Amino acid sequence: MSSVFRPRRSVLAVPGSSRKMIDKAKGLPADEVFLDLEDAVAPSAKQEARGTIADALAEDGWGHQIKVVRVNDWTTEWTHADVAEVVGRAGAHLDAILLPKVPDASHVQALDLLLTQIEKANGLEVGRIGIEPQIENAIGLTNINAIATASPRVQTLVFGPADFMASINMRTLVVGEQPDGYDRGDAYHHILMTILMAARAHGIQAIDGPYLQIRDVEAFRRSAQRTAALGFDGKWVLHPTQIDAANEVFSPRQDDYDRAELILDAYEFHTSADGGARGAAMLGDEMIDEASRKMALVISAKGRAAGMTRTSEFTPPDEG
Repeated sequence: MSSVFRPRRSVLAVPGSSRKMIDKAKGLPADEVFLDLEDAVAPSAKQEARGTIADALAEDGWGHQIKVVRVNDWTTEWTHADVAEVVGRAGAHLDAILLPKVPDASHVQALDLLLTQIEKANGLEVGRIGIEPQIENAIGLTNINAIATASPRVQTLVFGPADFMASINMRTLVVGEQPDGYDRGDAYHHILMTILMAARAHGIQAIDGPYLQIRDVEAFRRSAQRTAALGFDGKWVLHPTQIDAANEVFSPRQDDYDRAELILDAYEFHTSADGGARGAAMLGDEMIDEASRKMALVISAKGRAAGMTRTSEFTPPDEG
């Protein structure tokens, strides 16, 4: 299964300059771990952090996590060296590059070309390493569809709330909470839905950004529930205490997963010759049809990807 279809319910951010934190991340139940060369690493420490990341990626001890590195954005002097060293030394162990502050498709295309050159030079499979563009400003949101389709490598669209809030002059200093004076609705709804629509239109995943108050797990859970309800696939976590909450929130509830599997089984039976070849049928007190099947497929796919096990089975009705 390619990385694009693997679950990313919890995306753990780890400073690339801290070998201790990287080693701890290897054993954590996060779906994705990204080792950061951008905001979490001081300018004077970036060169050393590249080597730390490359060494860690190439070593044993990793679980089934999707392994990603966030490089610096293309307006800095570090991007080329970030990609060249990390991919050149540890590309075989890397699933994707997280590219921050993407304003338009050209930034994704430039990374695609650079990755292709480095893969060829190092005997790596061309195109296997994915790209995760991070949307962090107004111009990036405006160009979201072009960004989503800029390269076949694009696997996710990621919301970067802190920089985005600054870029639109949102009046708050608390990332993830509503700005003062916005007392109804959700100030982030348009941004989140625009990212989600682009992701769904182009068959990629949508990932919400972090909640910075790391000690308040219940507030993190509420924030995650809002985006999970919209249909997002996962959320960044900044501390191990947030991982379990993210994995739970972005997985289907057991009852919903069981119901989805029952709908799929029942629909398959009733549309078959043995079941009467009907386009619509009853499952308990609910009528199910093709639209029901499509909705059930979404829940079923997420549950299966999360490793859930159904607790009920479909029994064809006895109509004799």
